[in-house]
Amino acid sequence: MSTDGSTDASARVTVLGLGAMGAALAGAFVDAGHRTTVWNRTSGKADALVARGAVATATAAEAVTASPLVVVCLSSYDGVHEVAGPLAGEFAGRTLVNLTSGSPVHAQETAAWAERSGAGYLDGVIMTTPSGIGNRDFLQLYAGSQAVFEEHRGTLAALGEPLHVGADTALSSVYDTALLGLMWSTLTGWLHTVALIGADGPGGNVSATAYTEVADRWMRTVRFFMSAYAPQIDSGRYPSGEFPLELHRMTMDVLLHASRLRGVDARMAELFRELTERAVAAGHAGDSYARLIEYVRTDGRPDGPAAGRPDGRPGAAPA
Repeated sequence: MSTDGSTDASARVTVLGLGAMGAALAGAFVDAGHRTTVWNRTSGKADALVARGAVATATAAEAVTASPLVVVCLSSYDGVHEVAGPLAGEFAGRTLVNLTSGSPVHAQETAAWAERSGAGYLDGVIMTTPSGIGNRDFLQLYAGSQAVFEEHRGTLAALGEPLHVGADTALSSVYDTALLGLMWSTLTGWLHTVALIGADGPGGNVSATAYTEVADRWMRTVRFFMSAYAPQIDSGRYPSGEFPLELHRMTMDVLLHASRLRGVDARMAELFRELTERAVAAGHAGDSYARLIEYVRTDGRPDGPAAGRPDGRPGAAPA
């Protein structure tokens, strides 16, 4: 049940901000059958949504008071405070879901404002482009009160797959940054290998499409390694199993040689090799690949963040 006693299938929800993403959010709520109220500084942006069944208001205050759940998606947190700040009284007893991009500090500051205003608060991250909104294959990350999240999970599911990442509202932004880093690392690695396999040389020139069909299946193995290595990182112990760092280093030599031979930018391969070489030189040749987390954490500095503990893990050295 929603806060107004209706089922999630017909919940009342307001969307503040109708840029490309905000309009997509509002459209997804409309398509899911929710009673959707919208507001934007430029009123004309609501016309297409009104034609689909949304209700537009002349003021942000009217929009906020129309629904127990208010979703805001503006260009900045400054914009959020400019719009919501004067409406603290209207937000009392409602839930604000902020899907505006910003920093962990911004999220925590806005959560504090919501608490002072008597509103529930979730800080969210949209993990797709506007065209992906409404597709359950795409994650939407939320941080804040678990109870508030569970109360509105069914309504938020209209936007994508809702996932609660923790009570600290900063976590949505932290996850966002980390996952974007993973995306760029993965895509850049893929581009490097597309260039490598498509370059003239032994085996001919393989199309990106043909190669990616194989690479997509190989990613299952990569996911297996990630799942196996994560507990090792958490424990700070790195048993090698069948694929120790020394073997990784030998295989990386092949990648580095092939990159240089085919005229492909070799800096990524050089980075892999350099990190692994440092770990092997420090006596970790028999450890698993997860050992490299300690070298990534220190940014290459012997006195980096992980250097304060005997086991190389983050934190201060014992007294």
